[in-house]
Amino acid sequence: MSRYLLDTNNWIRLLKRRADAVRHRLDSLDAGSVVVCSIVKAELLHGARKYSDSEARVAAVAQILRPYASLPFDDSAAEHYAAIRHDLEQRGALIGPNDLLIAAICRANSLTLVTTNTDEFSRVPGLAVEDWLAA
Repeated sequence: MSRYLLDTNNWIRLLKRRADAVRHRLDSLDAGSVVVCSIVKAELLHGARKYSDSEARVAAVAQILRPYASLPFDDSAAEHYAAIRHDLEQRGALIGPNDLLIAAICRANSLTLVTTNTDEFSRVPGLAVEDWLAA
């Protein structure tokens, strides 16, 4: 059984109710098949605090993520981070710092990353990537 981690942009689409295809796919899976991670959660909480009515936005983030286990950036992810970053630097194909952390968590936990940013994440060797919005 595949397990999935949705990136920040997919959660933002869900919060804004602009991702029917993602919502449909998410609703078709049991909650144990989907996890979040501390990096995505941090990005979502930061975004919630940037705008007016931040308390309601923070509550909405907590509500949408409530059913899903949250994985930390741990020692196993640190090992994957080092290997991924080294490989990408050697190839001159580095990705963003938070995306690198998210990719490491996914690889360390054998997760499929759900993202629309497939160009960037496809550079990471051994990372399973799906775009649930692709036709």
